[in-house]
Amino acid sequence: MAGRTPADRWLPFGDPVGGVRLYCLPHAGGAASSFRPWIGRLGAVAVRPLQPPGRETRQGDAPYPDMGALVGELAGVVLADTRDGPYAVYGHSLGALVGFELIHEIRRLGGPAPAHFVVSGCSAPQWDKGESMWEEAGLTDERIIELLRTLGGTPEAFLSNPTVLRMILPALRADLAVKDGYRYVPRPPLDVPITALAGTEDLRADVESITAWREQTVSRFRTHLLDGGHFAVLEQQETTLRHLRDVLSAWSGTTV
Repeated sequence: MAGRTPADRWLPFGDPVGGVRLYCLPHAGGAASSFRPWIGRLGAVAVRPLQPPGRETRQGDAPYPDMGALVGELAGVVLADTRDGPYAVYGHSLGALVGFELIHEIRRLGGPAPAHFVVSGCSAPQWDKGESMWEEAGLTDERIIELLRTLGGTPEAFLSNPTVLRMILPALRADLAVKDGYRYVPRPPLDVPITALAGTEDLRADVESITAWREQTVSRFRTHLLDGGHFAVLEQQETTLRHLRDVLSAWSGTTV
């Protein structure tokens, strides 16, 4: 839509009044609405779901060709939106990698670091996983749908509806291209506390590979296990929110 700023596009649910901010980045093919039920559930913390292009309110926006282009714009949006106040970053699956590179980009720009970084459903960026089940090149639509069924988290009504699939598959393919093109670059660890949430039966990222996030910080690191698979954090919303309240209360100075 003409006249919308990058902030309008990335932050679709309006401007919260007061409070520290928690920027939430979705999984590949996911959207800001994944985190909408969290809004208003963390007390003084304002949940700020981020909307990647090519889905929901950004259906007509072209996807980013690579990670660098994505976090280059996103860093400016986050820095402007924080208004020099405290903030945290949460990312699930691909969103965790985007969050990691976002924080490094903010550090490169000289901006303030987040008070906390929470990741879930994503191996540490330095982790050598071998061949990925999500190699985008050569994947047919049918194979992607099969993988989505295996991972769970996507309603069968969506996967069996050709109209819905025409809407969600392009964004998913674009995100997979960003993931496939991503190359980890070793840098000094972040001075940011990291909390990692791991599904005990996650086929995409096992507990060991998620625990390896501890190498990416010189600050405090914690791991919490949730029974379930790749989308356990979204399926067990109350448990996830409880963990978020615990880590966010530690630095916000309030009970959330």
